[in-house]
Amino acid sequence: MNHATTQKYLQSLGFEVSSNSFSENSKKTVIVGMSGGVDSSVCAILMKLLGYNTIGMFMKNWEEKNDDGVCLAEDEYQDVIRVCEQIDIPYYSVNFSHEYEQNVFKHFLAEYKKGNTPNPDILCNKEIKFKVFYNKAMEFGADFLVTGHYCQKQEVNSQTLLAKGKDRGKDQTYFLYTMQEDVLENVLFPIGHLEKPEVRKIARDFNLATKSKKDSTGICFIGERNFKNFLSQYIKSQQGSFVHLDSGRVLGSHDGSCYYTNGQRKGLGLGGPGGPWFVSHKDQAQNIVYVVEGEMHPALYADNLFANEIHWINQAPSFPLECMAKIRYRQVDQACRLELQADGSIKVEFQRPQRAISIGQALVFYQDDICLGGATVCDVGPSYQQQKKELPIL
Repeated sequence: MNHATTQKYLQSLGFEVSSNSFSENSKKTVIVGMSGGVDSSVCAILMKLLGYNTIGMFMKNWEEKNDDGVCLAEDEYQDVIRVCEQIDIPYYSVNFSHEYEQNVFKHFLAEYKKGNTPNPDILCNKEIKFKVFYNKAMEFGADFLVTGHYCQKQEVNSQTLLAKGKDRGKDQTYFLYTMQEDVLENVLFPIGHLEKPEVRKIARDFNLATKSKKDSTGICFIGERNFKNFLSQYIKSQQGSFVHLDSGRVLGSHDGSCYYTNGQRKGLGLGGPGGPWFVSHKDQAQNIVYVVEGEMHPALYADNLFANEIHWINQAPSFPLECMAKIRYRQVDQACRLELQADGSIKVEFQRPQRAISIGQALVFYQDDICLGGATVCDVGPSYQQQKKELPIL
């Protein structure tokens, strides 16, 4: 592409570019965090088109080999190499496996052993991507770290705010609520204003090696594998019982309550009459998993919770606070009221009952499209069954 064609192409994608901006960008260095997927590949070509001095950097966080003895991360790195050589940018690989094991994976296992429901992807962003990886990028002389997250930034009253991505089905602000504002200022999200089909089209336009690559799913170190089978490699099985909450009947046995989470239906292995069965809650000390029949059972629902480990991306708000929140990634934002407690935790009262709240879950707060921050669920209020309240029509 010549200069004029490049400018027109970028403008068609919503980038504000001019001859002057190309000149200014050429004075700046960006490091693109490249995973070997299509999103980060597109980020790399976009940053080069925008005129930046662009460097690709692959981050290895997990040491594991397949049955043939080949490192599982090697295939991803080879895709990074292919793309970087295609678009003619330098590339590097950094290994943070030790930091990941110490600061993410050990925490993940410890929380599961307690019977909690942690989110390692959020912790990875906090401890690895936007801490040690960010610091490495700055050591390399980068002006900005670039990532393929579907989110955006807004500058309002001298504050840098984290905003939802245009593609609501792909928005990833839920996983980024632990970001520090001073880090956010130096991070770019070049595909945050694009829909996923547009990203795929850019990859096809430049015939990138990853143009048809399937999106990764699941927790990074588990991938497509069976979750329980993976956990059982690290957590010793301990046989316990599935108990019907309403009757007290033992319905079957399990290999450990830590393998199950509130609201779970699949993988329980409960046959016979009745059901479908859902996990209502667990007694970790007694290794009992309590189950109920039907997804609308009142024992599955509560309208308040308590959360700690609170983080605000920008200045902490005043309380009480009326905002929106969600307790899981794919959930629609829920209206709620936050009240600060004497011990520093917050009580969250929802306008509508919430299903299967679990200790350890991430609770993320929003005002319109702005991600305010988040916290970790540390206690759950009484269920509708315990309150003897009728569950409203949802």
